[in-house]
Amino acid sequence: MKDKKPPIWLLRTRNIVITLLVLIALIVASRRMLTLGGVLKPYVNPKFGPFDNRFAVYPFLTFLHIIPGVLFLVLTPLQFSKKLRSHSIKTHRVMGWIVATCAFIIGITALIMSFKMAIGGAIETAATVTFALFFLFALFKALYHIKQKQISLHREWMIRMFAIGLAIATVRPIVGLFFGFSKLGPHQFFGIAFWIGFILHAIIAEIYIRKYKYTG
Repeated sequence: MKDKKPPIWLLRTRNIVITLLVLIALIVASRRMLTLGGVLKPYVNPKFGPFDNRFAVYPFLTFLHIIPGVLFLVLTPLQFSKKLRSHSIKTHRVMGWIVATCAFIIGITALIMSFKMAIGGAIETAATVTFALFFLFALFKALYHIKQKQISLHREWMIRMFAIGLAIATVRPIVGLFFGFSKLGPHQFFGIAFWIGFILHAIIAEIYIRKYKYTG
């Protein structure tokens, strides 16, 4: 069975979208770290008030989540590069373990933060807990399959895991749309935004996996 490769236009579109989402995540993460570090003033929305207070209460937990998150988003796309694997499989494997370690920390801290920092209350907590668990499940499935040398299945679960990890960046513009066009308050729409972002990424990842099989 031969690989079913995406068309060039789709590959380019995918890469552009991933790059933009990673940049959004890096900007958000940088602002959060600079705020907690006292370099930037906490953001106060003119209509809804401050949003950084919850993170300021748990700075260590926030940093423990953000720093591995940045490494995960930067390194994971490189793991899908055939050029990197063919050039140095050792580098690919070392980076893979770094990604896996970061992913584990992200998943565990996301579960803890779900109950301590949710702006959107129970709806947001339900979304972040559900997909943090799925994220960790995808991580362990990816590790299991690579140990069994089942490369195709390993890749599929890596895609699922990365899609969920990257969804947090998509949630940001969704939140922005709610701010701009909805009369709901943050406590009402944050949970909805998280569900939309996570489900959207999960669906797109599944469609991509099923349409473009990989056997390498």
